[in-house]
Amino acid sequence: MVQHRLQPLLAPRSVAIVGASPKTESFGWSSYRALVDYGFEGEVHLINPGYDEIDGRPCYPDFAAIGKPIEHAMLNVANTRLEGLFEATIAAGIPAATIFASGYLEGDPDLVTRMRARAAETGLMICGGNGSGFYNRAENVQISLGSGRGEAVVGPITLIAQSGSIYMGMVQTDGRLEFNMTVSSGQELATSAADYMDYALELDSTRAIGLFLETVRDPEGFCAAAEKARERGVPVVAIKTARTALSKRMAVSHSGALAGDDAVYDAVFERHGVLRVREVDELIATLQLATQPRVMVPGGMVAITDSGGEREHLADLADDAGVPFAQIGEATTARLAERLDYGLDPVNPLDAWGTGHDYLNIFLDCWRALMADDDCAVGIWVADLRDGEKYRTPFQKGAKAIAEETGKPMVFATCVPNAIVHETARDLFRDGIPLIDGLDNAVIAVARLMAWRDHRPASAMTPPATPDDAVVEPWRQRLATGEVLSEVEGLALARDFGISVPDLTLAEDCESAVQAAHSMAGPVVMKTAMPGIAHKSDVGGVHLNLSDDTEVRAAWQDMAGRLGPRCLVAPMAPAGTEMVFGLVNDPQFGPMVLIGTGGIFVEVLGDSVLAKPPFDAVCARGLIDRLQGRAMLDGVRGKPAADLDALAQTLARFSVLAATLGAAIDELDLNPVIAGPDGAVAVDALVVPSTKP
Repeated sequence: MVQHRLQPLLAPRSVAIVGASPKTESFGWSSYRALVDYGFEGEVHLINPGYDEIDGRPCYPDFAAIGKPIEHAMLNVANTRLEGLFEATIAAGIPAATIFASGYLEGDPDLVTRMRARAAETGLMICGGNGSGFYNRAENVQISLGSGRGEAVVGPITLIAQSGSIYMGMVQTDGRLEFNMTVSSGQELATSAADYMDYALELDSTRAIGLFLETVRDPEGFCAAAEKARERGVPVVAIKTARTALSKRMAVSHSGALAGDDAVYDAVFERHGVLRVREVDELIATLQLATQPRVMVPGGMVAITDSGGEREHLADLADDAGVPFAQIGEATTARLAERLDYGLDPVNPLDAWGTGHDYLNIFLDCWRALMADDDCAVGIWVADLRDGEKYRTPFQKGAKAIAEETGKPMVFATCVPNAIVHETARDLFRDGIPLIDGLDNAVIAVARLMAWRDHRPASAMTPPATPDDAVVEPWRQRLATGEVLSEVEGLALARDFGISVPDLTLAEDCESAVQAAHSMAGPVVMKTAMPGIAHKSDVGGVHLNLSDDTEVRAAWQDMAGRLGPRCLVAPMAPAGTEMVFGLVNDPQFGPMVLIGTGGIFVEVLGDSVLAKPPFDAVCARGLIDRLQGRAMLDGVRGKPAADLDALAQTLARFSVLAATLGAAIDELDLNPVIAGPDGAVAVDALVVPSTKP
C-alpha cells in the first residue's frame, strides 16, 4: 500500500456506506456492490436506519452504532440530507469521505461554500461533490456509483476528471486505455486534482496522467505536482475547458470554478511540461502514445500508407500540427527503391501500394528501412485495421518485431475515424503498439510527445541574476505606497533590472525643455509628465523628432496649454522594430510575462504570447520566434534587422523583474521597446502598483 496522506481517501481499510439500500435499482445498492465486487479487502459497514440487514450484512442506524473506527464514509444521500450527514462524518472523526450529491439546494445557495470551509477547518478529505467517485485498481478499491467488478488489469494511466460524464466515458473505452486509478473529482470541495496527481506519482504503475479540467483550484500544488511528474518522466496530458467567454460562464454555473485566463493556462502548462489537447479523442490518443514502452529519440516522423490521397492528407495534418518528417538518408532511400513497385517514389512519408504483388513483405521491408533510419524518432503506419479484416491484419506481427528491433515508438492509425474495434486495439496495445482512431488524433499525439521530449524544464534554465536586496527593497517600499509610478520611476525600475532605457530630463517650463534638448545630440522626443496621464499618446501627449528650438517650444506650448507644463525630454530612440513587454498578474497563478509586436499587431491582431517567469534568454528567444510579426525583426522596408540575442536577453531580464516584484504590481508595460541592430531599449514605462493588501 502506498504511504501517502490520501491513503484514507483512496485506499481506505474500512468504508461506511451511508444510504445503503437493498433495492437493486438504487445507487445505494449499486455503489455497495461496486465496492465488494471489485475485491475490496477491508471492512464494509452499511448505514441506513430503515434496515437491520442488507445482503446478509448488518445495517446500522448511524456511525456510532458501528462501534469501530472508520476511515472512509461514502455519503450516498440526496442534497436535502447532505449537510447533516457531512457534519456527522466530521463529528465521528472519520478522515475521508466521497460525496456524489451536488450540494445545490433551492433557497440555500451557500451549502457548497459551507462544506468547503468546514472541510478546510477540520482537514476532512473529500472526493467530490458532484462527482462519480473513483477506482483505485492498484489497491482494489472502487467507490463509485457504478456496479460490477470492471477491468481487473492494473494499467499505466491515471485519469482525473472534473466531469463525471467524461470520466465514465473514458473509463469505459474499448481497450485502448488501461488505468491504475481513475478519479471523478467533481467540485473538489477539499481534495484537488493536484492532490490526486501527487498520489498517482507514488504508484509504481503510473506512466502517464490524463486530466479533464474546468479549472485548477490549487495553482501552487498543481505546478508542484506537474514538476514532480516531469522529474519522474511521467507525461501529464490535459484538456482544459472554459476557453471562451460562454464556456467560462458555464463553468461558473456548473461547478463554481474560476475558469481563469486561457492564455495563462497555456503559459503554465508550457512551463511545467503539461501537454494540452483540445478534444477527448486527442487525450486518448496522446495517452496511448505516452504509455507505449519505447522512448522517443531526437528526429522526425516516418509514415507509410497504402494510398496517395492518405499520404497527402497526412502531410497536411503534420504541417498543421508542426510535426517534422524525418529527413531519411541515402541508404534508406536506396533500400526503399529496391523494394517498391515501379512508379512509386522512395520518400517519407511513403505510399507503398503498387500492384499488390507481395504487398506484405514490401510493406514490412519498407517499414523496417524507415524505422531504422537515423533521423526517425517515431512512426505512423496508416491502416484501417478491423477485427477479422484479412488484408491489413497480417501487418501487426511484423510491425511488432520491427518496433522491437529499432526500439522506437510506432502507432497504427486509422484514416477513417471510428474504424477502430475492440479486440484489435487490445491486441496491439498489449504488443506495445497503440491503434489510434483517426489520423489527426495520431498526428496530434506525436506532436505532443515531441513537445514532451524537447521540453526544457525550469531546472535547466539560468535566468539573469536578480539584483541585490539593496536595489530591490526600495522598490518594494515604493510599490507598497500604491501610487502609480511616474515614467521616470518606471524606467528607473527597468534600468535597475538591467534593461536599457534612454536618458531623460524632467522640465517644468519651456526654457528648461529647450536647454534639455540642447544637451542631447540629434532630434528629441517630448512627452507630458503631468500626473494621472497613463497613456500619453491617447491624449496627444507625445511629440516626436523635434530637431530645433522652434519645434521644441511649439511642442511644449501645445502640451502645456492642453495638459500642463511638466514634460520629459529624451533623445529620439534609434531605428528599429517596436515591441511590447508586459506583466499580467493572474489571480490564480500570479505574475506572467507578455511579449508582443508593437502597434496594430498587438492592439488589433493580438500578436502576443505569455510565459511564466523567470526564464532565460534561450526560452525568451523561443517566445519571440512564436510571434506572428517575428519576420519584422529581420528588417523589412529599409528597417534594420534587430539583434535578436540582445532582445532575448532584455526579455529575460524583464522576466526576473516580473518574478521578483510582480506580486506587488497590477500593471507593468514597457511600450515600446525598440529592438534594433545595437540592442533593445525601453522608451516608455507604465507601472501601476497592486491595491491588494
